[in-house]
Amino acid sequence: MKYITKNEFAHFNFSDAYIEEVRLMPGLLHFYLDNVTILPENSCNRDIREMRANGFVLKLEDGSIESMIEEGYQHYDADGKLMHGYEDVSVKPEDYAAYLKDFEDGAIFCAEKENGQYIFYIDGRDERTYQLWVNATGDVEEWDRFLNKEEGLE
Repeated sequence: MKYITKNEFAHFNFSDAYIEEVRLMPGLLHFYLDNVTILPENSCNRDIREMRANGFVLKLEDGSIESMIEEGYQHYDADGKLMHGYEDVSVKPEDYAAYLKDFEDGAIFCAEKENGQYIFYIDGRDERTYQLWVNATGDVEEWDRFLNKEEGLE
């Protein structure tokens, strides 16, 4: 990778980032993403404007999942009548790996860091939404090149 930053999570916008893959191993959580926005304040961004990157790797150091929630939803019939309401479901730790597979081909619609905890809101490929809380000691971001925001996805 040509560009590497450390602990610059706040200098990226992960909204609408496409999730290619998520890897979870003991003490390690990696997101392989496309369509990540690189903000002007990023230390590698010399253009001082929003840029974009594909082939982006977000590494959460000493990353461990604190919790994962499959968000509930309402099911309506064609006339707008509520058929059934589904509550949020807390995912059991033994099921994390299976749920992370559902994130692939999905998208991050919001990512933030609060008090050392990384929080991701994800649209899964199964048309379900998830909340993911990750504890990590830091973050590393890697990518090969800058792209203009106007360029199509590769």
